[in-house]
Amino acid sequence: MSPQRQHAARPSREVRAGRESPAAGRRRASHSLEAVLTEAVALLDTSGEQALTFRALAARLGGGAASIYWYVSSKDELLDRAADHVLADVLVAVEGVGEGDPVDDLRTIALALFGAIVERPWLGAYFMRDTGVQPNGLRLYERLGQQVLRLGLGPRESFHAVSAIVGFVVGTAADMGQQAPEAVLSGEVDRDEYLARYAAQWRALDADEFPFVHHVVDEFAHHDDAEQFRAGLDLILAGLSLQAGR
Repeated sequence: MSPQRQHAARPSREVRAGRESPAAGRRRASHSLEAVLTEAVALLDTSGEQALTFRALAARLGGGAASIYWYVSSKDELLDRAADHVLADVLVAVEGVGEGDPVDDLRTIALALFGAIVERPWLGAYFMRDTGVQPNGLRLYERLGQQVLRLGLGPRESFHAVSAIVGFVVGTAADMGQQAPEAVLSGEVDRDEYLARYAAQWRALDADEFPFVHHVVDEFAHHDDAEQFRAGLDLILAGLSLQAGR
């Protein structure tokens, strides 16, 4: 798990500030936290993080920007809560997972998280950034951890296992969800043609200097990103199974 994610157990902003609400003393807004987060996610999905401002969000909700401060104290907290709002659906999707083979159940949960981040690339940057305001992220982390517990590993091995899975899932999904190159977006070339350009460059390299590149170039030219992710995840899970003596 990355250094940012290892601080996840810090207290929430409300606790650190010594108050029950980020806007204690303000007149309560007419909309709800659910509405605020739903509209924040919609803005992030359609226009990205730069478009998510309190003014833009308030305009969608039909009120003043100051009303948003009843629910969140800053844009950072809004982003963290918006990410956690999305993870509620992931938890619902894996609600019945946990009764089968633990490695298979780990794969199922990992794939559900992966799909959510591929669909919303911004989500990966805020996953478990502050569990004081992200209970769903912590619950999802716990669900992964409970499957690892069933393998009988010690605390260190268990921590490393879940960290490796989360890091691989979040990192790969965020990378795959990035905007396509301009040549692909503009329609100048499709994805296969774009990859073929680089494959041709790889094939032109000296085979003695780049033997591995020549060995895999045909796979690179025609690879499927989702298949590549599943193969990497299976490698991690296979190593975990070996460590658990399965």
